[in-house]
Amino acid sequence: MSTLTIGQVAERTGAATSALRYWEDLGLIDSVRTSGNQRRYERVTIRRVSFIRAAQRIGLSLDEIRAALATLPEGRTPTAGDWARLSRAWRSRLDDQIRRIERLRDQLDSCIGCGCLSLRTCALNNPSDVLADRGPGPVLLEP
Repeated sequence: MSTLTIGQVAERTGAATSALRYWEDLGLIDSVRTSGNQRRYERVTIRRVSFIRAAQRIGLSLDEIRAALATLPEGRTPTAGDWARLSRAWRSRLDDQIRRIERLRDQLDSCIGCGCLSLRTCALNNPSDVLADRGPGPVLLEP
């Protein structure tokens, strides 16, 4: 099986070469080195990189992605079932994110509990900045 250069992996996945090097430093992907010290990637890396990018899009941290990838089998290419198991584990997280986005969409033009106190009338009202005790940021958008 032929290997791919870092540029080929970047082109196929849309990931920057700097991201590929960083993810390799973190142990998320692997490469082998040529006698000239150039990186070469197995084709399975395309799937791993695509998985990393998809996981980032839904808000997973690199630590969470690393933990998920660590559950994949070593010594064989992950199957569709392996990938499905990982994605099922994130379903509740995605549902929670959808709820937060909907709440943001529905309340963005009124008070979101950020503590700015700049609105004269606030549908969610935060008199005297009482929400400051609940923490920083738009606390009324949090569950």
